Amino acid sequence: MTAQPSGTTSAGVARVAHRAVGSAEAEAANRASWDADADDYHAEHGDFLGDADFVWCPEGLTEQAARLLEDVDGTDVLEIGCGSAPCARWLLTRGARVVGVDLSEGMLTHGVAANARTGLHPALLRANAERLPLADSGFDVACSAFGAVPFVPSLDAVFGEVHRVLRPGGRWVFAVTHPMRWIFPDDPGPAGLTVTQSYFDRTPYVEVDDADSASYVEYHRTLGDYIRALRAAGFTLDDLIEPEWPDGHTRVWGQWSPLRGKLFPGTAIFRCRRD
Repeated sequence: MTAQPSGTTSAGVARVAHRAVGSAEAEAANRASWDADADDYHAEHGDFLGDADFVWCPEGLTEQAARLLEDVDGTDVLEIGCGSAPCARWLLTRGARVVGVDLSEGMLTHGVAANARTGLHPALLRANAERLPLADSGFDVACSAFGAVPFVPSLDAVFGEVHRVLRPGGRWVFAVTHPMRWIFPDDPGPAGLTVTQSYFDRTPYVEVDDADSASYVEYHRTLGDYIRALRAAGFTLDDLIEPEWPDGHTRVWGQWSPLRGKLFPGTAIFRCRRD
């Protein structure tokens, strides 16, 4: 999982803007941002995520508990936006054949090191989720825990690529920041309980450097936007999971916190099937 709250990148941020950002600019910005932050990200979150565990979200929901992917033994699984690939390695321990793709070379470098530590070796590829360098109908399952989907301008492109590489009946399960979080500031404390932005404003969140070039980009979609894009790409939505904040879970991760988690959802997990 590579959930990262906006406003925390270190790659030359000068100010925050809300403006249109196309695919090429978003790819360059987010690749540089994740490359720059990979070490700090793992220093802060590595213990929580583990080297070979599948954690869906900051609420701590695991695939072992939720079984959203069903039985993966003997299946071909693609993880999109795999980061350092702890989820991919966990899937290997369940008998799957796994490929992980990520935009960031810095994150994948951590993945290669974790492969060596664990002796678990999913195939790791650097790729943009809008253009997967993979053959048609090669996978039974595709998954993403906060990877890729929020960081690309075209849901149609990503969902179309996932549909293309899945076999008929294949499962597509992905977690994103819950769309209602868009209306609140990225603040884990009381200031993060006050609405400041319209839910219906799809203008992306952009951090820009001194030259007004994007250094981090994240895109907002409503729940309806996700559902319509899934249907247009040829998926059936089987379930929408909104994990509740667990009792006794005290971890603060960016804008995720016990205070906010007890009042409104922070994560949406879409469980779909290729038609």
